[in-house]
Amino acid sequence: MIVHACLRDGRGGSPTAVVPDGPFTDDERRAVPAAWSASHAVFFSVRDGRVALRFFTAEGELPACGHGTVAALAVLAERSGLPEYRTTLYAGGRSFSGRAVRRSEGFEASFDPGPVTLRVTTARERDLVLPLFPAVAGPAVVASVGRPRMLIPVPTRADLAALAPDLDRLRDACDRLGLLGCYVHTVPTADGHAAARMFAPSIGVPEDIANANSTGCLAAHLSHQGFTTVTVDMGDAVGSPSSITAETGPGGAHLYVGGVAALGTR
Repeated sequence: MIVHACLRDGRGGSPTAVVPDGPFTDDERRAVPAAWSASHAVFFSVRDGRVALRFFTAEGELPACGHGTVAALAVLAERSGLPEYRTTLYAGGRSFSGRAVRRSEGFEASFDPGPVTLRVTTARERDLVLPLFPAVAGPAVVASVGRPRMLIPVPTRADLAALAPDLDRLRDACDRLGLLGCYVHTVPTADGHAAARMFAPSIGVPEDIANANSTGCLAAHLSHQGFTTVTVDMGDAVGSPSSITAETGPGGAHLYVGGVAALGTR
């Protein structure tokens, strides 16, 4: 099944393949995203009430995928028949809570992405990555929730829309540095609204339509500036508008991230 995860105003979202897991090889799992015209696939299994998730792109398995988790929660909620579905999920070697509430446009789903670690960038990271992104508005940071990625601020949505990084150079830089990719975001407004683009050619995703885990990383980073809610628009540059919301307590505590997902067909 294809699920459109992280819709904005009832449209767009990231098409994500959600598949009941079975005796597949990892090569077969890697083939699913391309076969279903999706960037990611999530495979789920339920045994004795335990929900396990595995995430794949064409390049291989990921320890976590935020919009894939949102998509899986929508399918699980639909299967439950409940107006509000809550569960414990297992993925990437950890267990975490997830929930989904039925709405007119689909399911509003959110989950705990886990602790976010933040650090300043190294000189080598800055030298290899930042020349690919003009108009940087402040210090970049490296954030990790499963895998590290660089968060890069730019001043305005116009600056964000104008980005056209050399993806071959970016992939080489990320491979050399061990980065998942680069999440480039606008400086948030006073109410925590921003826009972002996620470039991750190292995992076979030149530009992600929606990236919930990176939005959670941004929320954890901004929580140190007093933000408790961050809403980020993504996907405009690839013609599929999406929106992700992250809520956090002081210092990044009690982080939840998610969006609205609509079930579709293959």
